Amino acid sequence: MKYLIILCFVFTWSSGAQNNMQVEPKLENCAWISGNWKGEAFGGQTEENWSEPSAGSMMATFKLINDGKVSFYEIEIIREVENTLILQLKHFDNDLKGWETKNETVDFPLKEITENKVVFEGMTFEKVSDTEMNVFVDIENEDGEIQIVQFNYKKQ
Repeated sequence: MKYLIILCFVFTWSSGAQNNMQVEPKLENCAWISGNWKGEAFGGQTEENWSEPSAGSMMATFKLINDGKVSFYEIEIIREVENTLILQLKHFDNDLKGWETKNETVDFPLKEITENKVVFEGMTFEKVSDTEMNVFVDIENEDGEIQIVQFNYKKQ
């Protein structure tokens, strides 16, 4: 019985460890992000729609809805650059006036990628299941402190 318990522990540990093993920084290894996702954050409803990988990139649109009105939009891309991945985005007011200047993007270089997690500097995608993911975003408040905001999404 004692050996059975140890064997079960080793099997469970090794199964979990496999999900945390690093994989190549290729789009096909984060294709699970693709789909139409809905959740809540910033006191409103969020929508994020990711394309399947194609032509070396994935793209997404994001919108935040508060009190039945769009607060802001984002256009996001993950692309392969020099044997790694980078996430880039631009923000827009509800009338599509850009937050960043014309040629400026907010860039998140890749730090780590596993079977169920893609960690960029300042943004992490975590696969909970085939129909649920968490996105964690580092946001600087007025005091200059970094707060981590969690977006819990369900696939539609």
